[in-house]
Amino acid sequence: MGLLKEMQRAHARQVRAQRQAQAAAYRQHQQLRREAERAMKAAQRSAAANERERKRLYAEARGAEVAAANSDLQIRLGQLDSLLTATLDVDDHIDFRSLKKKVSHPPFNPGALGTPLPPPDWRRFEPPAPTGLAKVFGGQAKYQQQVAGAQQAYSQARAQHAAAEADRQRRLAAAHQAYQQHCAKVEAEAATHNAEVDRFAAAFAAGDPAAVVEYFGMVLGNSVYPDDFPQHYRLAYVPESRQLVVEYHLPTLDVVPAVREYRYVKARDEITSAARPAKETKDRYANVVAQVTLRTVHELFEADRAALVETIVFNGIVDTTDPRTGASVQPCLVTLRTTREVFGELNLRMVDPGACLQHLNASVSKRPAELAPVRPVLEFDMVDKRFVDEVDVLADLDQRPNLLKLTPTEFESLIQNLFAKMGLDTKQTRPSRDGGVDCVAFDPRPIFGGKVIIQAKRYRNTVDVSAVRDLYGTLQNEGASKGILVTTSGYGAASYEFASGKPLELIDGSNLLYLLAEHAEVKARIDPSELD
Repeated sequence: MGLLKEMQRAHARQVRAQRQAQAAAYRQHQQLRREAERAMKAAQRSAAANERERKRLYAEARGAEVAAANSDLQIRLGQLDSLLTATLDVDDHIDFRSLKKKVSHPPFNPGALGTPLPPPDWRRFEPPAPTGLAKVFGGQAKYQQQVAGAQQAYSQARAQHAAAEADRQRRLAAAHQAYQQHCAKVEAEAATHNAEVDRFAAAFAAGDPAAVVEYFGMVLGNSVYPDDFPQHYRLAYVPESRQLVVEYHLPTLDVVPAVREYRYVKARDEITSAARPAKETKDRYANVVAQVTLRTVHELFEADRAALVETIVFNGIVDTTDPRTGASVQPCLVTLRTTREVFGELNLRMVDPGACLQHLNASVSKRPAELAPVRPVLEFDMVDKRFVDEVDVLADLDQRPNLLKLTPTEFESLIQNLFAKMGLDTKQTRPSRDGGVDCVAFDPRPIFGGKVIIQAKRYRNTVDVSAVRDLYGTLQNEGASKGILVTTSGYGAASYEFASGKPLELIDGSNLLYLLAEHAEVKARIDPSELD
């Protein structure tokens, strides 16, 4: 019985141990589950927080994108608003000395060739002298043999060194010669360049038309505009009247940002834009056109310290496509003729660009955004010397009439025929009763037409301003709507100043040749040398 009870107690202990182990395992399992649940909840909370953080950062990034885009808009508008004032602190004059090359040679650096090769050292060849017993028992003879061999090797090393050193010196001399040749070549190139600059400066000072045009082309090329501005232009110079004619390409309407403001709509995760009002866009574009006009004229006059230019004609054109026809067009949106004296009186820092152009009697498009053109005060091709060169070919040299050789009556008849070809109803006046009028014409157009009086001056020298005043007086006495003065020579700044804002048209020799070729198919020339 005792053994049975002992076995029962042992079994009971075993069962309790198993149950305790199971309970401990269960408790551990439950603890692990609770920890897993806590970890899962923590992960979920972290994921939610991370998602909120991610969304916050994303919204901030989109907002920053919108802020940057709006900042770009403001910077762009600032550039457009300051086109004129940005150039007023810039000295547009080009000093010819700054175009010259200054030669500065780096010191000759031969590198390793500049260091002599170290000669052989006898100590590296000399055998050690015998000592102790070796010195007594035959060591001296062996030593002498070693010395003789060392001296031979040393002599060979010295010979090799001498050859290598001679080769180094030859290569050093060749390198120095190449350095001197390079320096001489650079100096020669600089001298050639500087001589060309001197020739250019002399030609410019002498008023050579090609040099004058090239100089002012450099001036306009130095003008810093926003990258999307075209900055294309043509220049022509008429030395007789000291007149510079500029045909300048203006930017198109899209130079003004079409967007007024960007916004980020968080609910739709979308960046939207508000369009700039059409009126504001048109006003800003008109302001850009006015600023570019004034800026260009200012830069040209300021750069002309030699006072070679007294009058500037500016034609601002746009190279674009007519949306109505799809054809390429180049309408003139602004045209201006002004003199150095009149323009110099302006305070460009304080002017309203549009009002300033009105003050200068410029003709400005009423609707530049719609490309409504104005008639240039002077067509560029009328004064472009390349056109004259095309006419002045050797094959036609003897056949083309020299206008200066015509009699006064023949010249007046030529002018009458020219304007008849241009659509006017002309009638030549009698010499004895012209009252200063060589031709009376009638423009048949309604509203713009009327009586036109024409005077023709077959001159070799510049027409005096008194002739322009006389024409204006005759125009008033005759009750005419317009007066035209035609000459084979040119006009000065005073003449253009007087005619500005008045119904007067001044046509110089270059213009006359153009009009004869364009409308009357007459290829003529003006050559004073044949009269000497």
